[in-house]
Amino acid sequence: MEKTLIQKLTEIQNELKVKKSRYNSFGKYNFRSAEDILEAIKPLALKHNVSVTTTEKYLGDGVIRSRAIIQDKLNHLKSDAIVAVDENQKGMQRPQKFGTASSYGKKYALGNLFLIDDTQDSDAINKIEKEIKVKLPKLLINTPQYKNALEGMQKGKTINDIKKVYTLTKEIEKQLLNFKIN
Repeated sequence: MEKTLIQKLTEIQNELKVKKSRYNSFGKYNFRSAEDILEAIKPLALKHNVSVTTTEKYLGDGVIRSRAIIQDKLNHLKSDAIVAVDENQKGMQRPQKFGTASSYGKKYALGNLFLIDDTQDSDAINKIEKEIKVKLPKLLINTPQYKNALEGMQKGKTINDIKKVYTLTKEIEKQLLNFKIN
């Protein structure tokens, strides 16, 4: 019996490991890029017979929506990240400002889709990232993402791990915490 796309995604989320193989000498920290994530996904996508793509859309007012999409023959799932371009960032040409925001948007859309944990990620000290605001998607009940969050909680993820990927309402947070206790 063919696995559902949600089952395939859950397996990929559990198998995926993306090292922080890049180094920022200015901020003195290691990080991963969208390209690193996509490179790590390729063999898993082949193994699970899915494709993974990213798209972007300029929403106006310096805002870009990056979207990560996983699909098989029948279905697709997507995750978005919204980033703002800091037009006042000094030392960069306009295309560099958009490119930086684009890279971060792709990275976070992929991270949201594949539940990539950035625990102890020093990216937060990067001056550029401080300038770019990332809006996490809202976790909604009865969605594939909610099911994945529940499964993650069963496997030892904490509520803080889930909050790194999704915005939680108090009600959803309470449900997740109650689920973990039971």
